[in-house]
Amino acid sequence: MKTKLSASALAVPLALITLSGCSMTDDSGADETSSVGTSTSKDASDAMQKVSSGIYDLIGIKGKASDSRPGVMDCPGKDTKTYFRIFHPWSFYPASASDLDEAMTRLKTELPKHGWKITEYGPDTSKNKNINLTADNDGKKVGVNIVQMAKNDPPKLSLTVVSGCYKVPDGETVERF
Repeated sequence: MKTKLSASALAVPLALITLSGCSMTDDSGADETSSVGTSTSKDASDAMQKVSSGIYDLIGIKGKASDSRPGVMDCPGKDTKTYFRIFHPWSFYPASASDLDEAMTRLKTELPKHGWKITEYGPDTSKNKNINLTADNDGKKVGVNIVQMAKNDPPKLSLTVVSGCYKVPDGETVERF
């Protein structure tokens, strides 16, 4: 159990670092997370769940998603009272372990057809050589990191979706959850 927790605990920060990188930048060329616009934390969270739902639909095979909620995190170099990002970590468990490869293959094929640009794909450096897929959707100003964890019990896809930076409406502050 301790090993599984450690692997999961490491996967989220890695995904967040990856997704907040240069591929989600403004046109200015500065190494900043892109601006999404103005929103409350709650509305942005609802939008992130819709993005995750869309990715789930692209998997296209029978299985079950974990029941997790989006969270709020800071925007690098921005005022933490008025700027925030939304992250949504969740997992997909195929009905049959043999369907895990098909799920990842479908995502690699289907994401680009729906506005996503794959920026990284291949095995990681772990002893399990988990397949990692990182993609950005510039139109939605969202990134996703997907890790195929075939040797987990049960096997799963671990997904983390992260938004660009939102600004709360004037007179409001970021609600954290």
